[in-house]
Amino acid sequence: MSPHATTILVALKTITLLLGGLITYFSYSAYQRSGARPLWFLAVGFGIVTMGILTAGVVDQLLRFSLLSANPVPFITGSLGDRAVADIALVLESALTAAGFAVIVYSLYSE
Repeated sequence: MSPHATTILVALKTITLLLGGLITYFSYSAYQRSGARPLWFLAVGFGIVTMGILTAGVVDQLLRFSLLSANPVPFITGSLGDRAVADIALVLESALTAAGFAVIVYSLYSE
């Protein structure tokens, strides 16, 4: 990936992280005001999705940094290429996004 594309991707992920954090905060604030349990699940769901974005970005950057510095990556045997690092981050982000959306769907149908 070109340096410009990486910069744009990091900027967009940062904006997504900030907006997800705001949605989580406002959902939790609404839960505190109303005491409605579905709003709690909505806040948790958006929190999981937002944490997925953060965690994937951190894993991606830390693994790339570890590869560049030639330090061994903990819990990983063998060598990792850039594509493998991107795949790990993508799978992690997708799993947390799916889990977060499942909680959001539950919040919309619970009473």
